[in-house]
Amino acid sequence: MRLYVIAVYLFLYIPIGIIALFSFNAGRHAAQFAGFSTQWYGKALDNPFVIDALKTSFTVAMTSALLATVCGTLAAVALQGIRGRLRMVYDALIYMAVMVPGIVIGIATLITLVTVFDTLNPLLATLFGGKAPPQLGLGKGSLIAAHGLFTMALVIVIVRARLQGMDRTLLEAAADLGAPPMRSFVQITLPQIAPAVLAGFLLAFTFSFDDFIVAFFVAGSETTLPIYVFSSIRRGVTPEINAIGAMVMAASLVLLITAQMILRPRKR
Repeated sequence: MRLYVIAVYLFLYIPIGIIALFSFNAGRHAAQFAGFSTQWYGKALDNPFVIDALKTSFTVAMTSALLATVCGTLAAVALQGIRGRLRMVYDALIYMAVMVPGIVIGIATLITLVTVFDTLNPLLATLFGGKAPPQLGLGKGSLIAAHGLFTMALVIVIVRARLQGMDRTLLEAAADLGAPPMRSFVQITLPQIAPAVLAGFLLAFTFSFDDFIVAFFVAGSETTLPIYVFSSIRRGVTPEINAIGAMVMAASLVLLITAQMILRPRKR
């Protein structure tokens, strides 16, 4: 069993290690190591297209993660009060959003957004009359909406797991003492679920920042970092792409490890 586990981890992480190794290649070919150098990291950080794509990815990931964290936390708290078959329906819908393939989410989101835009744009043109009306279309807004929706399910799952382990007697005691629901949430519930909320935010940010499939369908003219990397790979893999991949993987691993450490139960 130990050998099997070791083999699985080697299969998962050896390709990542190869990318990190060849990002320090002094040559121009990604698969031929010609010496150690950090020049490609400098070229990647000096590339204006990379910086613009990085800014777009960071803005979209931060905004969508904030929206997913706020809405997901409130939804998780609300679902705690639902019992019976209705709760089973909500649970199925939440886990379905996590398990559905990204390409299905991307296509469904694209069709929905295009349909909504085709309906609202003529209405806006009518409301504004002869003036130039705003045109709704794909871009950062659609990216934030799409990422916020599918990462919200992750936040709900994480926060609900924390809520289920919370001592409910504290809320009952607060209600007996006359505390309104909002005050009980702010002073009792929120401090106890704060680690799960923070971990959910970090995971939502990571999933949004690294997403390519959904972003490819709804980005419009915007270019995120994964889309830029995919477009560059079509022209050939260079050590610069390896450097970008290594930096993104390092940042993602740091965020995921931080989220795992936050979720780990504390010893009393």
